[in-house]
Parts: sequence; structure tokens; C-alpha cells
Amino acid sequence: MLPPFIIQQIRQREEEQRRRREEIQPRVELPLPAVPGDSDLPQSSDEEAERGVIVVDLKS
Repeated sequence: MLPPFIIQQIRQREEEQRRRREEIQPRVELPLPAVPGDSDLPQSSDEEAERGVIVVDLKS
């Protein structure tokens, strides 16, 4: 097992790398317009949803 100070150093380095990554790749939140009537639709579960099957023939 590693000594606690080494574990702490590893955590600090990982946190610093994560911060640098976030600074390099900034994120932009886009405001999405609300769809009228979207909340009025009933929520269906996965079991109730119609599912289809797609067959792809790769032998051609």
C-alpha cells in the first residue's frame, strides 16, 4: 500500500490535470427554445414503446 502523502500527491495532480483540460476546452451552454405542447405528451415506458428490427445483410 502506498503512503498517504503519495496518494494525496496523485489526487492533487489528477485534479490539476482535470482543471487544465477544462480551461483548454471551454463549454458553451446553448439556450434551447421550449417546444409548445411538449409537456402535454404522455410519457411512455420502454415496455410500451413500439420497437422495430433492422436487418443489415453484409454478405453482398
